[in-house]
Amino acid sequence: MCLIIFAHQAAETCPLVVAANRDEFFLRPTQHAGFWPESDGQAQILAGRDLQAGGTWLGVDRRGRFAAVTNIRDPSQFEEKPRSRGELPVNFLNSDLAPGEYCTQIADSFADYAGYNLLVGDDESMFYVNNFDCIVEKLEPGIYGLSNGKLNSAWPKISLGRERLDGLMDNPAQLSTDQLIAMMADRHQASDAELPDTGVPLEMERQLSATFIHNTERDYGTRCSTAVIVSENGVVRFHEQNFDSAGLPVDSHFFEID
Repeated sequence: MCLIIFAHQAAETCPLVVAANRDEFFLRPTQHAGFWPESDGQAQILAGRDLQAGGTWLGVDRRGRFAAVTNIRDPSQFEEKPRSRGELPVNFLNSDLAPGEYCTQIADSFADYAGYNLLVGDDESMFYVNNFDCIVEKLEPGIYGLSNGKLNSAWPKISLGRERLDGLMDNPAQLSTDQLIAMMADRHQASDAELPDTGVPLEMERQLSATFIHNTERDYGTRCSTAVIVSENGVVRFHEQNFDSAGLPVDSHFFEID
């Protein structure tokens, strides 16, 4: 499970602002954010890496292109799929395709992956893809939230995240990655009346309703928070804060690309 709150062309000085949490089992091997050595030249990827399948959940490249993926929460999906969703952001960042071209190209392989939401963008456009519902959509300027349902689903943590980011965008010139990381640290669970029904047991629905997830029984939770700010002059600030299985902050990594 993951959560991505982002502003696409909502402010002239910051055409892209992203605050995201990656939620995963703590036993799944992971490499912290850094530049991938095997990707070189202008397109070199900056991202964390899932060492089990080799892909990533969120990344940028030196050109300021952005990509992120979340899974779709659907307990009825039991069938194993041949390809890993984590390759989708990597393949975009390694390509020279415009976001729209890339999304058109991957539509033919929707069935090769378990359910996913994908965001891909550059300095001109942002596209949203949902293979479960066969959605390929060019996004208008605005503030969006994405978790494990459709884009802008009426889930409490999505609505709250969009509201908080909207407030921060009132002063985009002063916006920092620290503010975005702090925004994603809320562990408050939604009331039962607010919970969506995504097909999981009620207690799990409660735990997954928080922005920051900490489930010691399943050894599962928010592994890292990531903030990305792309300025109008093309400078990219990328900040990853990692957490241990106790939910405590550990390593922090900050990068600036110009």
